[in-house]
Amino acid sequence: MNPRSKWEIILDMLIAISEEERNRGAKKTRIMQKAYLDWKNFERHFGFLMEHGFVRNVVDSEENKRYELTEKGEELLKKLMELEKML
Repeated sequence: MNPRSKWEIILDMLIAISEEERNRGAKKTRIMQKAYLDWKNFERHFGFLMEHGFVRNVVDSEENKRYELTEKGEELLKKLMELEKML
């Protein structure tokens, strides 16, 4: 089995966030679990998504941070899914 590329990991994370948005946003732990990542790799890739504006923080309360895709993140998700179909 080949290791996943950075973009495959990003795609898995975007899909996880998208699926969890129906439940008022995704928590970090849930995204990490659905994308099959350890904490170190999750933090690196999640940081990239936040820094580049693909994911935003939606705070219900101080201890209940949740995340959702931005329009830019939804567009990236669509493009990566199209690319995956071509490959």
